[in-house]
Amino acid sequence: MAGEITTAVLLAAGRGKRLGAMTADTPKVMLDIAGAPLISHITDVLAAAGLAHFIVVTGYLAEQIERWAKTWQLDNPGIKITAVKQPELNGTGGAMLAAKPHLAGQPRFVFGWGDILMDRANYPRFIHHARNDEYDLMLAVNRVKDPFRGAAVYVNPQMIVERLDEKPAPGTARTEWNNAGLFATGQMIFDYLARLQPSERGELEVPGAITQMIADGREVRAVDMRGFWSDVGTPEDIEAARTRFKPKRKRQ
Repeated sequence: MAGEITTAVLLAAGRGKRLGAMTADTPKVMLDIAGAPLISHITDVLAAAGLAHFIVVTGYLAEQIERWAKTWQLDNPGIKITAVKQPELNGTGGAMLAAKPHLAGQPRFVFGWGDILMDRANYPRFIHHARNDEYDLMLAVNRVKDPFRGAAVYVNPQMIVERLDEKPAPGTARTEWNNAGLFATGQMIFDYLARLQPSERGELEVPGAITQMIADGREVRAVDMRGFWSDVGTPEDIEAARTRFKPKRKRQ
């Protein structure tokens, strides 16, 4: 399945409820981090890794993200951003299905959460693996003390994913690997997303589709992310990210 990858889907429909008043009038992905919206830090580094098209799935206060997308595209000639509004805010699986029509003819693509930040060096390394390794789905993982805030990822010594446990109860996970929110796959994912049933949270969730891929014997491979990683889920996370990231240099 090796091949070129030029497109990324970024899921940016949510509000970020844990951030309280900070997202009352601003989508989480548009919060300022070192002088730029959070999502800009992701698109900047993926564009530098050679991606030329971004599909941003919007929902909460979508018009703010749409305005940003137009401005970012003007500032980055040759790179296209397509903003797609999720018809119903029914989870990450529904968001990916909203992006499907814009991925026709793409044998492989990257997708991920539009509100996660990590060290810049992780992105080109992930893209390299995504373009050169064999897999049905590849996901980024990062090491944490307890992956209860995300998804516990169980891998074998060859980094093949054997199990995914979404939001386990604190202290129950027997792995330190966490779903880092960046993936690569192909059209196959949509067959699994189309069969999803609502989770206990009442949502269609991408990890549920990945769990079924594992059960069907598909090759789901993990790539470890190193250094800083944050789901930017709390005001304290925002402050940590603002300390970590530097303002973007203006072009001369």
